[in-house]
This record gives sequence, structure tokens and C-alpha cells, in this order.
Amino acid sequence: MKGKRGRFMGKPNSISTITTLKHHQVRSNKEVSMRSEEAENRLLLVDLEAKCPPGGSETVILYTTSLRGIRKTFEDCNTIRFLLGSFRVLYDERDVSMHMEFREELWRTLGGRVIPPRLFIKGRHVGGVDEVVQFHEQGKLVDLLDGIPKSPLSGPCKGCGGMRFVLCSSCNGSRKVVLEDVCAPLPVRCVNCNENGLVKCSICF
Repeated sequence: MKGKRGRFMGKPNSISTITTLKHHQVRSNKEVSMRSEEAENRLLLVDLEAKCPPGGSETVILYTTSLRGIRKTFEDCNTIRFLLGSFRVLYDERDVSMHMEFREELWRTLGGRVIPPRLFIKGRHVGGVDEVVQFHEQGKLVDLLDGIPKSPLSGPCKGCGGMRFVLCSSCNGSRKVVLEDVCAPLPVRCVNCNENGLVKCSICF
């Protein structure tokens, strides 16, 4: 219908309502599509290989080495350590050069003589530095760390300075103690420390 001046005098409210509904429908479809794409790109822990080191079913475990003999290996360990630190999550670092037991753990878990760094999250093997960096660049590492407790520490441990081991107080790092309850003093192997004369930090472990 037209008025005196030729203007359309129909039902403007109905047209406006239809336009608004179409706009909302397009926006809703776009949001659903985006959520579906995000869900497809989201990396779940169940997609990773099930390899659980001791005590790692609900935690993050990173096997590293502090030896600088092979520069790339040392730098790769620092790379993953930096990424985990940037997310401020609580993780258990196990230095295979400080404690032989950690090296044996890693080899048993992966079934071979692999070298660090190796990252495990809730009993799943994430991989070495290449895999971890790739997941981070794709925005998937944050999904893997979802639900991991945040670290309460704002700096290195005050007990060990971040080394996670301290000098054995029984033998002062010599790995030998003297038995005094025998006729002649007899030096024997200290049973409290590891092969490096170190014991685990009571604060970190």
C-alpha cells in the first residue's frame, strides 16, 4: 500500500523483524561453525601414546639433563622448561644426569635408550622438543595442560636453588661412611645418597 506521497505504507515492523532474525541466524551459524572448528583442532590427551612413568598418572613430568656436553640437548631441555614456566604449571623435572634412577625410568617407560628432553602429561607421552614446540605453535599445548595445578613458587626452591638435589649430609658427598661399631674403622658405601653423593631435596620432592 502507498500513501499520498508514494511511500510504502506496509508493515515495517514485520520486515524489520525478519531482517533481524536473519542476521541472528547467520551470526549463530558462524559461531557454531567456529566452535566446531575449534573442537576439531583441540588436541586431547587420549590422542597421545599412553606411556606413564612412575608417579605420572596425574602430573606433568619432564625428563631433562643438566650436562652441557651436547649443547643442543641442553638447549632443548631449556626450551621445554621455558614453555612450561610460561604457563606457570606445576611439573616434576627429573634430571637424568643428577640421578641414574631417572635415566633408567625413562628408558623403561619408552622401551629404549632415548635421550632427554621428554615430556609426559598425565601418563601420556607428548614427545621431545620438536613435538612440544609444534603443539605450542598450534595452540594445542595449553589444551594438554588444562587442569594441571599452577605452581605456587615464584622462583627457584630455597632449599636446592632449583637443582632438586642437595649434598648428602651423611657422607658430605663422598659416598663413603665409616662404621665405628666394629673393631677397626671400615669405610662402606653410603646408603642414603645416589651415585653422585646427592639426596633429593626435601622441599621439592
